[in-house]
Amino acid sequence: MNSYKSYSLRNYDQIPRLGKLTRNEKKAIEIVGNVLPFKTNNYVIEQLIDWDNIPEDPIYTLTFPRKEMLLQHHYAKIEKMISANVEKEILDNAVYNIRLELNPHPDGQRYNLPTINGNQLNGIQHKYRETVLFFPSQGQTCHAYCTFCFRWPQFVGMNEIKFAMKETDLLVQYLIEHREVTDVLFTGGDPMIMKTQILSSYIEPLLDDELYNIQTIRIGTKSIGYWPYRFLTDDDADELMRLFEKIVKKGKNLAIMAHFNHPVELSTNAAADAIRRIRSTGAQIRTQSPVLKHINDKPEVWSEMWRKQVNLNCIPYYMFIARDTGAQHFFGIPLVSAWKIFREAYQKVSGVCRTVRGPSMSTTPGKIQVLGVGEVNQDKIIVMRFLQGRNPDWVARPFFAEYDENAIWFDELKPAFGKEKFFFEEELESIFNEHVYDDESENFE
Repeated sequence: MNSYKSYSLRNYDQIPRLGKLTRNEKKAIEIVGNVLPFKTNNYVIEQLIDWDNIPEDPIYTLTFPRKEMLLQHHYAKIEKMISANVEKEILDNAVYNIRLELNPHPDGQRYNLPTINGNQLNGIQHKYRETVLFFPSQGQTCHAYCTFCFRWPQFVGMNEIKFAMKETDLLVQYLIEHREVTDVLFTGGDPMIMKTQILSSYIEPLLDDELYNIQTIRIGTKSIGYWPYRFLTDDDADELMRLFEKIVKKGKNLAIMAHFNHPVELSTNAAADAIRRIRSTGAQIRTQSPVLKHINDKPEVWSEMWRKQVNLNCIPYYMFIARDTGAQHFFGIPLVSAWKIFREAYQKVSGVCRTVRGPSMSTTPGKIQVLGVGEVNQDKIIVMRFLQGRNPDWVARPFFAEYDENAIWFDELKPAFGKEKFFFEEELESIFNEHVYDDESENFE
């Protein structure tokens, strides 16, 4: 299979296995797919989904809209409007308002946008001192969309809240002015959706000797799991491998930040071959995924996935918490439960798999790891630390929250020991107070 076929709302009725779905499951694709993005492809459909286990199959849930992914009142509203065949403008307006209720930009991403000469760079985020995220404009889609994706606004046509950038020159200028930056992460969407010639036009300028501070180029991608032929038989796959080799020969660390949410994504020959070919260029592959209800919320799934990744010479990197956006109510699990899953899975693997960190939340103040549950003076507490912070001085500093077995996100936690605020909150407020938000332009100045 090396001929790519994509399916979305426009042609989902052509999906070969559609007959396996019930009438209500087909209806859910249309209703939920009007609000949250839906896209899949023939590789996912034919190689990854167990169509005899619908809708419980994890990859089906990962890529196909299900009714429960919208709140009941949102689902009922769109269902009623579609049934009444309302005008497109009326439906679009209702959908737009629902999307705004789903926290389209979690963890304060709008505060991460830097400026040059007073001009905001909407395709760059600079939240942590050493790392810049770059959103190439032609990489803001994917081979298939994950139903949990926290970047779903990139794919639904809401351009006013979309991160994207065409001008590599501005990125280079910014990196020259900020020598503290050592890492550039290409993200999206999925940069591997781009043709190699286009991807190269973004990467080649970063190899210039003038950018001596850039030591690592990272590429975030789901394509090994969703379309491994990108690295094998696509018409520019060989050219892509030569680009990877060029980056490594230049002395840069090339890290492919691969997203795998379930072991089945690592089970095909094509995925294994893609990993071997990428590794042969000198690139490393680091793996990450959120822990998700209905998909991978069992320690056995994670231990199997980490072992498979290590056996394929990948580096387990992160277990995340599902972000507070989109269908979090469907995928989210309590922080304490996530920690228990991580702990049990961690215990089941050898030391070479224990490079993984988690469970971690990408929150407004930074990347917070749940270290576990402890007890002080007979009171249970949740122990946490920053893996990354808006202020680097916060990193690796333990802090504590009251025990809450139901909290699924950081903002539901309260400081332990009767404190009114966590140690970083006043400084975070002062950081945000340095920005003036203009509601009309949606720019930080």
